[in-house]
Amino acid sequence: MGGLNVNIMAEEASISTSRINQLATGQKFGIAIGVAVLIALLSSIWMWGQTPEYRVLYSNLSDRDGGAIIESLQQQNIPYKFSDGGGALMVPANVVYETRLKMATLGLPKGGNVGFELMENQKFGISQFAEQVNYQRALEGELARSVQSIASVQSARVHLAIPKPTVFIKEQQKPTASVVLTLNGGRLLDSAQVSAIVHLISSSVPDMSAKNVTVVDQSGTLLSANHDGIGDQGLDPNQLKYIQQIERSYVQRVEAILVPLLGAANVHAQVTADIDFSQSEQTAEIYKPNQDKKEMAVRSLQTSDASNSTAITGGVPGALSNQPPVPATAPLTTPPADPAGANGTPTSSQKEATTNFEVDRTIRHTKFPVGAIKRISVAVVVNNRKVTDDKGVVSYKPLSDDEKAQINQLVSEAVGYDQSRGDTLSIQNAAFNIEEKEVIPEVPLWKQPEMINVGVSMVKYLLIAIVMLIVIFGVIKPALKPLLSAPVKEDEDDFLNEGDKVSGNGESGPTNNGLSPSEQQAAVKVHGAAAQPYEQGLQAARQIAQQDPKIVASVIKEWVNGNE
Repeated sequence: MGGLNVNIMAEEASISTSRINQLATGQKFGIAIGVAVLIALLSSIWMWGQTPEYRVLYSNLSDRDGGAIIESLQQQNIPYKFSDGGGALMVPANVVYETRLKMATLGLPKGGNVGFELMENQKFGISQFAEQVNYQRALEGELARSVQSIASVQSARVHLAIPKPTVFIKEQQKPTASVVLTLNGGRLLDSAQVSAIVHLISSSVPDMSAKNVTVVDQSGTLLSANHDGIGDQGLDPNQLKYIQQIERSYVQRVEAILVPLLGAANVHAQVTADIDFSQSEQTAEIYKPNQDKKEMAVRSLQTSDASNSTAITGGVPGALSNQPPVPATAPLTTPPADPAGANGTPTSSQKEATTNFEVDRTIRHTKFPVGAIKRISVAVVVNNRKVTDDKGVVSYKPLSDDEKAQINQLVSEAVGYDQSRGDTLSIQNAAFNIEEKEVIPEVPLWKQPEMINVGVSMVKYLLIAIVMLIVIFGVIKPALKPLLSAPVKEDEDDFLNEGDKVSGNGESGPTNNGLSPSEQQAAVKVHGAAAQPYEQGLQAARQIAQQDPKIVASVIKEWVNGNE
């Protein structure tokens, strides 16, 4: 069977070659053009499908970093291209992260600022001045890198002015710093971010205060003028933000308690808060009189007792009166006391007592809180109530007095209304003028950008398919039509003629091949099936084999014996 298939294929190839040679020059030229166009279309589609998707590898590169990265990409055979405007370097999407890791191992991109890696390549014998300059450059580069890590900052430059140290206190100077920021397009820095940058710089340099740091943006606007939070007009943005938070909190309280009763679109509230931001401290020393003797505390008690006596000499002056006194003897009986003395001598006594009590003193130190609420003003507007009658007619009616009183009571409790501190509360009931919202028609599906892109891609592929079909059925197929036609009739006549030549007569009966006329007719069908294209011939041969397998076996036997 293998030899049979080879023979059949060889016969078909010879037949096709002979038929191509029989075609006209114009037909051959058309076939060549059609095949060339078909190959070009297939090649274009394949190349289009193989084109990789590019993504951004790095953007906003300096010239030095861009050249180093491109050189590295060329060495690694990684394709690259620039985005529109040359602001970004793009590589295939499947190697973006791998390429970034490889570049990081090479220290790319280095950036426009030099950090402490500058100190790694110190030359031997460098002077102290050059070493100090390199240290200052490295510190400036590291601070610039830290500032650039902020999302709104595209690039930064830091300039430090560090004075030389001196032993004289009067001549000592504080270091200063200047920061130039280039912000991303459409981005701004608020006061908190500027203050953070100022404190970052001041905390990184010894003896530098926040007041000595100047921050400027790419437009020349001084950003650090109000970094301490207080502007030239004495306004503190943090205080204004705090007031807004307090007022918003009160509004949310009012709406949260009234919305379930009246509806979200039927209540509007506004609150004005008067906040006291003054900082004050008070110290008082108070003395109170000691009126209650039982609770009086004795601090000290001092008593004194003194007595005095004067002796009078009696008798006539002379020798007897000048005699010393005789020794005292105890009398048998005690004479009565004599105020004037036994001898007429007067005596006096004195007693004194001094009592000191503790002084009642109170020392009080009071620090008043900052941001206390002095008073609040609350204004609430309530829409008329929506009423629907039995017929389905919708109308709006004002609130009753009881409903207004209930709303007043709820709002008072919600905001902590205090009349003693001067709070005010106003609740008004009125019909809201609700404007009808303009109904924006939904964008049709065929006008949406995503669907437009999908449609463009489908049209592109459809045009390619149409061109391919036109080339195949309009050029190639008409040119190959003579080759695809199978002249079975001529093959049958040739086979019959060959049979007649072998038999030598036109009578019925077996031929030299041993086939009867009916078998010859079947052999002609088998030969015609073999001359057809492979699939059609195979199907025809199967049908003949099912109808009369004996004839097919005889034909195959003849082919084998004849070495065809």
